[in-house]
Amino acid sequence: MEHFIVSARKYRPQNFEDVVGQQAITNTLENAIKNNHLAQALLFTGPRGVGKTSCARILAKRINQEDATTDDEDFAFNIFELDAASNNSVDDIRNLTDQVRIPPQTGKYKVYIIDEVHMLSQAAFNAFLKTLEEPPAHAIFILATTEKHKIIPTILSRCQIFDFKRISVLDAKNYLKTICEKENITADDDALHIIAQKADGAMRDALSIFDRVVSFSGNNLTREAVTQNLNVLDYDVYFNMTDLLLENKIPEVLMAFNDVLSKGFEGHHFISGLASHFRDLLVAKDQATVALLEVGDNTKKKYLEQAAKATMQFLLPAIDKANDCDLKYRASKNQRLLVELTLMQIASITFDGAKKKSSNYIIPATFFTSLAPAVTKNVKPKIQKTAPTKPAVETPIKESEVPSIKNIKRRTSAFSLKSIQQKKEMKNIAVEEENYDNHPRTPFTQEQLAEAWKKYYYHLQKLGEKNIASILIAGEPVLIDGFLVKLALPNKLMKNQLKKDKHKLHKFLREKLNNYGINVKIEVSETVEKKFVYTPQEKYEKLKEKNPLIEKLKNTFGLEI
Repeated sequence: MEHFIVSARKYRPQNFEDVVGQQAITNTLENAIKNNHLAQALLFTGPRGVGKTSCARILAKRINQEDATTDDEDFAFNIFELDAASNNSVDDIRNLTDQVRIPPQTGKYKVYIIDEVHMLSQAAFNAFLKTLEEPPAHAIFILATTEKHKIIPTILSRCQIFDFKRISVLDAKNYLKTICEKENITADDDALHIIAQKADGAMRDALSIFDRVVSFSGNNLTREAVTQNLNVLDYDVYFNMTDLLLENKIPEVLMAFNDVLSKGFEGHHFISGLASHFRDLLVAKDQATVALLEVGDNTKKKYLEQAAKATMQFLLPAIDKANDCDLKYRASKNQRLLVELTLMQIASITFDGAKKKSSNYIIPATFFTSLAPAVTKNVKPKIQKTAPTKPAVETPIKESEVPSIKNIKRRTSAFSLKSIQQKKEMKNIAVEEENYDNHPRTPFTQEQLAEAWKKYYYHLQKLGEKNIASILIAGEPVLIDGFLVKLALPNKLMKNQLKKDKHKLHKFLREKLNNYGINVKIEVSETVEKKFVYTPQEKYEKLKEKNPLIEKLKNTFGLEI
């Protein structure tokens, strides 16, 4: 039986060109070697399986190759690797520092690679400090770690730090495709994409999963085989579920969810995947954001087709409800019911019956028609107040036709607590802002914002609303991030007064700047409060800050404030 070598070892990069997804770091190291601008202490940090140790070994080999007579020499005797996870004592570091003093027999540099350096003890770090700060000219240290925050600051300040990023799904998929060509393995594009996604940015994990799937399905990798072996939900499950949700088929939705559970999948895994599926559909609706879809070409076509059927009015609430269920799942005592309730609510979003309710549930139209006769019996017909053309003929009214006092709708008192509450609710409805999702969002500058702010101030002055106008200029509006405007006011009273008219301010700014994504955030700032003086004592203190001689003048003439 031939000895099997795992792909992670077999295809470990031997030069910087082979390293996947870290072009910025490999180019920097390559140029540093060529220009003789390499630091004597380097720290490679980042997630597991992204190429830190591989780059350290390649760098250690390349350093001495610059002056070598042949490229075949690997200078392995000049490279020393120390695993800090098992050699983390002070004695281990002292032995290392003793070796550092001895110059190399051949080559120019001795390279010391310390892997998992964050595992060193506090005493070992301190013993290593002096050597790391002033190493011999022939010594170069390369430290590698997955947890930079555990390394003491005095070590970090002595190193040149390189942050390794996660491998993107596309880079991992392309590398797996290259390995398939070398190993004569045929693989679906979607199958490799699922493996790359499952690896979560770690190339070593991607290669380990690849080996496992190849052992399961042989030299022909299909999407079905990969999803079965990795126990992941196939894209088709979410496409089918979304079709049922769009068609308001609640019984079929519940049965489809039961099938998912019967295959051994958790409800939490399903609902988080459904939220991601809705997000991908939202991304697929706009040609400018289609590039954000991290799926294979065949799956991308399916997303584009389903995105054409799903409206924004469905996707946005659906994402919100699925995400809310994801957050509540762990705390729920009846987790299956929570997911089923969420699915029923999502299926009810696009329901369009004869009497659509504002709630999240479907109520049959027959419910309202059955109530109609009972409702109309007790409704008094509305009398139109028009000038009669001729005297009305009095007709006798039967006692049975006189409406009962119980059925007469009483007029609410203007001073009752209920009427006050109703007025507040009506006021809240009146100031409720429209949905501006489809309105323009033209970028603007701080200067344009200040100009529009000034125009609104003069607008309020003309309307006679001088109190709000004075509050408006009590602070300076600042454009923070995107279209968020921050306004710092001196006190809570001003903040509360301006909040009441905030919707008018929004409307004015959005129309003037042609940007309906503007949002003004009002805060109370102590620094702003200090700028405003109210009492004579505060005015005096303010003057004294500007001119200290005021105090001398007051004391000389015995003046009072």
